[in-house]
Amino acid sequence: MKYLEEYRDARAARHYSRLLRKMVTRPWTIMEVCGGQTHAIVRFGVDELLPPEIMLVHGPGCPVCVTPVELIDKAVEIAARPNVIFCSFGDMLRVPGSNSDLFSVKARGGDVRIVYSPLDALKIARENP
Repeated sequence: MKYLEEYRDARAARHYSRLLRKMVTRPWTIMEVCGGQTHAIVRFGVDELLPPEIMLVHGPGCPVCVTPVELIDKAVEIAARPNVIFCSFGDMLRVPGSNSDLFSVKARGGDVRIVYSPLDALKIARENP
């Protein structure tokens, strides 16, 4: 498959690993920002091919990538309850749980609100004791 199989070439990976080892002359620290990056790096053993001078630091991860499905399921269950105002960043609304997502809860009448800061959620909580 074009643009997939060529990235799974073990010989090419070893070649670039050797080139990288020659290139690195001092310690490097590289932060993975996305949980998807971390999973791919570990799953395909890229971390094993890096020279010891390169240290990978697992970053904060975006919520979409790092939130386990079980937590999404709990959020969906809580958001669907009557008399609950559920606040979330917008990118989380379409993240699928096992059976639903927060956007679907909102579409069914749940009070799911998009916030842009934790302070927005705090303001909503104060306005709705």
